[in-house]
Amino acid sequence: MYILVLKIRLIFMSKSQPPLDLNETRVSSQNVFDGELLHVYQDQVCMPDGKIKVREYIAHPGAVVIIPLLDNGEIVLERQHRYPLHRDFFELPAGKIDSGEDPLRCAERELLEETGYHAESWRYLATLHPCIGYSDEKLIYYLAKELVFQGAKLDEGEHLEVFTLTLPTALEWIREGRITDNKTVSGLFWAEKALRNEW
Repeated sequence: MYILVLKIRLIFMSKSQPPLDLNETRVSSQNVFDGELLHVYQDQVCMPDGKIKVREYIAHPGAVVIIPLLDNGEIVLERQHRYPLHRDFFELPAGKIDSGEDPLRCAERELLEETGYHAESWRYLATLHPCIGYSDEKLIYYLAKELVFQGAKLDEGEHLEVFTLTLPTALEWIREGRITDNKTVSGLFWAEKALRNEW
């Protein structure tokens, strides 16, 4: 009983204290690499204790991730080669948000371009930040339903295979290590919660 009371007091005390100032203030910034997609910066920042540290990070325009659900309950996935790891990956459809583009419009465009499907029903699920230690990238997730096949329109140089899996099979592929792409693993877990009406 005493331990429980002590824990409650500690929680109350921690809530009554002002939050620590953890801000890091930029002193200078240098663009060390400008690519077609990624931009790398090296900044000097002032820490809360006044010390100067270096922060290197990648600026990314953000992306959408689509969970396309067919009427029969299967999920539309893609297999594509990812050069940095020199292997094929099983992934949910996704794509970079163009400058000034509405994320939902981007999701509609990417789904049609990559899979050939148009969705009548869209539901926003979540926004995740996959690599907060070195990038400002954000991933915006949508559940797409009432799919109508219209034919894929892949971008030039884009090569992929579209296929479908049931959600239980896709989750099993995660357990087996066949699906390891971070955005896809997260998306399939979101799908599981959404389809159980838990989100």
